[in-house]
Amino acid sequence: MPLYELNKIKPSIGAGTWIAPSAQVIGNVTIGRDCFIGFGAVIRGDFGPIIIGNESLVEDNAVIHTATRTEIGNRVIIGHMAMIHDAIIRDGSLIGMKSMICEGAEIGEGAIVAEQSLVKKGQKIASGKIYAGNPAEFKKEATDHHRKMLDMGIQAYIELTRLYHSTLKPVDP
Repeated sequence: MPLYELNKIKPSIGAGTWIAPSAQVIGNVTIGRDCFIGFGAVIRGDFGPIIIGNESLVEDNAVIHTATRTEIGNRVIIGHMAMIHDAIIRDGSLIGMKSMICEGAEIGEGAIVAEQSLVKKGQKIASGKIYAGNPAEFKKEATDHHRKMLDMGIQAYIELTRLYHSTLKPVDP
């Protein structure tokens, strides 16, 4: 597993969590149970703690770092190639692919940040709202349909995590 101790601090990984062999999890990182950490993801807790809740997904090539503290709640989706730095992301939120969440930003519970959005330093994204753009601006309310789709996505990844645990094997060319 691609886990690294730094300054005598080791990552803590919850039961059932799957971490891709090409991911890097370094130092003061706590990841909850039944999470998916995708290929090429970097979660670097070298300056402060990074805490990721249960059943959260960090998709391929996402980068999570902190200068002081980063918190990601339960059942959060961090899309492919997203960058999170020194932010708080509450339960049930979605951070779209290639989005950037900057220092001191806070993403409310059940909020959606659309792909390729920039949440600026210190910006607050309200719970249950959809934001998009550069900089991210309010677009509309998240609906029950959005929440249902997010839940389906998380459940699909929880099942994928189990599949990776049981069947992923390197092969010879």
